[in-house]
Amino acid sequence: MKTVRVVAAVIRQGDRIFATARGYGEFKGQWEFPGGKIEVGEKPHQALIREIKEELDVMVSVGDLIDTIEHDYPTFHLSMDCFWCNVTEGEIKLKEAEDARWLSKDELYSVDWLPADMGLIEKLGGVFG
Repeated sequence: MKTVRVVAAVIRQGDRIFATARGYGEFKGQWEFPGGKIEVGEKPHQALIREIKEELDVMVSVGDLIDTIEHDYPTFHLSMDCFWCNVTEGEIKLKEAEDARWLSKDELYSVDWLPADMGLIEKLGGVFG
């Protein structure tokens, strides 16, 4: 099975985290943390800065690695490095997502998360809020 390496930003603002709903593809409408594929030659934090600029039109600072989530989808294996991030420049604009929300700890389960992102949500429960 092919492995796809991606990065995800857990963008924090006060006691909330930012989530987006996919605007395209097989998982359109399901919720995820913004991010994307790591390109050849990129380090994870470089990929995350690039992806967030492309998807949300903001600059972020990349903090600590929260976890690496491993998840098998039907046609590929996903390896997702998840980092705490803060917006350092700009106002968030949705360039690819169809919706977005700032979620408090009590609202984390109020959206339909993608399976891999759900794995991160379960880990965040104890460290967020």
